[in-house]
Amino acid sequence: MPADVRAEALDRLPVREAVPELLRALDDRGVAVLCAPPGTGKTTLVPLVLAGLVGGGPVRRVLVAEPRRIAARAAARRMAWLLGERPGGRVGFTVRGERQAGPGTVVEVVTTGVLLQRLQRDQELAGVDVVVLDECHERHLDADTAAAFLLDVRAALRPDLRLIAASATTDAAGWARLLGGGEDGGDGGPAGQVGTGGNGGADGGTDGGADGGEGPGEPAPVVSAPGVSHPVEVVWAPPERPARPPHGMRVDPALLDHVSAVVRRALREREGDVLCFLPGVGEIARVAGKLGGLADVEVLQVHGRAPAAVQEAVLAGADGGRRRVVLATSVAESSLTVPGVRIVVDCGLAREPRMDHARGLSALTTVRASRAAARQRAGRAGREAPGVVYRCWPEAEDARLPRFPSPEIAGADLTAFALQTACWGDPDASGLALLDPPPAGAMAAARETLTAIGAVDAAGRATERGTRMARLGLHPRLARALIDGAKEVGARRAAEVVALLSEEPPREYGDDLAAAWRTARHGGDPYAARWRQEARRLEHALTAAGTSGTDGGRGGAGPGRGDDAVAGLMAALAFPERVARRRGERAYLMAAGTGAELGDGSRLGGAPWLAVAVADRPVASASARVRLAAVTDEDTARSAAAALASEGEEVRWADGDVLARRVARLGSIELVSRPLADPDPELVRQALLGGLRREGTGLLRWSAQAAAVRQRMGFLHRELGGAWPDVSDEALLDRADDWLGTELARARGRADLGRVDAGQALARLMPWATGEAARFEELAPERIEVPSGSRVRVDYGADRPVLAAKLQELFGWQEAPRIAGGRVPLLIHLLSPAGRPAAVTADLASFWKDGYRSVRAELRGRYPKHPWPEDPTTAEPTRRTNTRR
Repeated sequence: MPADVRAEALDRLPVREAVPELLRALDDRGVAVLCAPPGTGKTTLVPLVLAGLVGGGPVRRVLVAEPRRIAARAAARRMAWLLGERPGGRVGFTVRGERQAGPGTVVEVVTTGVLLQRLQRDQELAGVDVVVLDECHERHLDADTAAAFLLDVRAALRPDLRLIAASATTDAAGWARLLGGGEDGGDGGPAGQVGTGGNGGADGGTDGGADGGEGPGEPAPVVSAPGVSHPVEVVWAPPERPARPPHGMRVDPALLDHVSAVVRRALREREGDVLCFLPGVGEIARVAGKLGGLADVEVLQVHGRAPAAVQEAVLAGADGGRRRVVLATSVAESSLTVPGVRIVVDCGLAREPRMDHARGLSALTTVRASRAAARQRAGRAGREAPGVVYRCWPEAEDARLPRFPSPEIAGADLTAFALQTACWGDPDASGLALLDPPPAGAMAAARETLTAIGAVDAAGRATERGTRMARLGLHPRLARALIDGAKEVGARRAAEVVALLSEEPPREYGDDLAAAWRTARHGGDPYAARWRQEARRLEHALTAAGTSGTDGGRGGAGPGRGDDAVAGLMAALAFPERVARRRGERAYLMAAGTGAELGDGSRLGGAPWLAVAVADRPVASASARVRLAAVTDEDTARSAAAALASEGEEVRWADGDVLARRVARLGSIELVSRPLADPDPELVRQALLGGLRREGTGLLRWSAQAAAVRQRMGFLHRELGGAWPDVSDEALLDRADDWLGTELARARGRADLGRVDAGQALARLMPWATGEAARFEELAPERIEVPSGSRVRVDYGADRPVLAAKLQELFGWQEAPRIAGGRVPLLIHLLSPAGRPAAVTADLASFWKDGYRSVRAELRGRYPKHPWPEDPTTAEPTRRTNTRR
């Protein structure tokens, strides 16, 4: 293409108007925040100007950091095209496993992961003059970490290093304070961290200026570029029936049906290509299937795993006049320009990483996209001409969306981050300038993992082994597997399995890791090609680090191990807490304590042991679903998960009695146990208490008399309180030492508890010291003498004490007795001659006056031998029947 066309393309980029101000800001402060909407040229023109390749300025070496590989390649290709070149000349790129750059490269685009690797190897970034952190609004953990490291470098080693945080939609004030050195405020986080009131809020501060000075500095200059002025119409297109909210990775199929229908509607109503945003690869595939059969429409899929040829075809634009529907993840929000797009269909969902530290499971979860993301997506329709966005949610819900995406540091697995900071010399990250501090619990879990694999020492400092791990460009778990596994099976086989684990194989490869390995080895699909490239990179990295393993294993069968054994060993080394033993037809228990279930039709079900590589836990499910695992054996599991092994005495309440044994475990998996003849008495006592808490005080021997005493004490506690104790199960167990201390000290099991006289033990809780215990019978009498002379037992089992006596025995009684020092009148149950309740009253005088007449009329004919006087108040009480007929 002629050079003048490229110059014309450069002249059309709106960011040109902001370049002079940006250059002045960098000359004055060395740092700046660049806010430029999509399509303005911030990713392409600005680096070229900074490098002196456009505009005639001094030549500088510029490093542009992108969060994704696809964006890094695309940015480099676009800048090279603007210069009339191909990538690898003055403009190049480096991503994991691929590099197109040379000695003459002035502008190099790298992923943030590659930038972190370079900073760890060369903290000064020798030869680099400017670093541009692009798309910083996405709050990827690597990008946040790189920014913190670069600010450290500027403060301590390279005050001349220029730094730009560039984004289309971001919290500009927050980044300005971070880059400028900050001011006191925010949450008052640790020194060197910016406290924020939300997702990258601007109300924080940091200690230590990033420009090498002392104390807080002024915020970095914020330079804004005008956006492309093409208007974008918003069409609200919610489903007729509300879709079910996403759960974990699950998206309501009805929503995907609706999105497909909206795409078809958009094609009918508007001109131009369609860019449809979906949360993940699975949803893209399902919607693509629903769009099959569209006449003269090409359906393309863009995501991180898409083949490079497809990515290039999407970015190159339409060919041959056919309309295109591009189904994309959030990768297309801001990092890429898709030519020809006039229509955006936004499903309103996104994926964010979440770490379940309690179960050791890390996974993506589906969430509502933020308002910032929705603006970014909509802007794609107006890059080249007026456009339209169809939003698949109600307009009324829009204001309730989160303002910005959640920062990855808030919910992700921080193991790799913790190793990076340890290698940087700041194990707890307290001295790093971060928009959001790492959660303490997540950092503690990460430190525990790193300690277990030998990457850090007891103080959290990186070991030599940890430094080697960090330089492999892998998650520390996978680095551990690669290094240790290579010694057992050779570098090549170890690298091949780790390459499978670093990018999960397609679902059609199945859940058997060894089988997936064989499929990839012989496959011709894009995944297999990427896998082979990554395996070669890892083998080379091992060799370069001098940890390539046994020569006998390189490229051969290894020392007597088949594919299944190798796959099982490598997965167990990477995820030792996920080694799992079979406990049902398709059910397993992982060492971490979480249950795991195989899917229907899995060929792994008969294996006694598995090494689980990929699993997720559905919402509200107690067990994880196994996505990828390998068959292994107990010896391999024990060896790989040696840090989880334990052996000790276990005394607990189980199956209704004290269980005392010596147990060898692998995490939560019980391996071997044998009975303990003489367990620790204190452990036995705690186990007995556990049994009482679980099954209640009914384990003790409660005679009728003891139960009655407890009820009477409970009554006095309710009515009088004070010295009279609570005798509920919970309260009794809280004071077990006060009333069961002697019995518990002697007991060894359930049978011993059953011989404990609860009544005798309970007497110890009586308020003897105050003298109140001596009034027990007076305050809560066991029996009350009635007018007939009978001594009738009082029932304290109900809310109110009850005296139940035959009606004839109470003749002449005008008032019910009162107990608890006269506070509580007894409730009188007047019984028929047969002992059945005839009336209930607390006011005898009223009963004799008003109620007795009807009771007498009803019962006199049924019980003629019993006295039924006209005036019960003056009649003689009796326990006997009449002697006359």
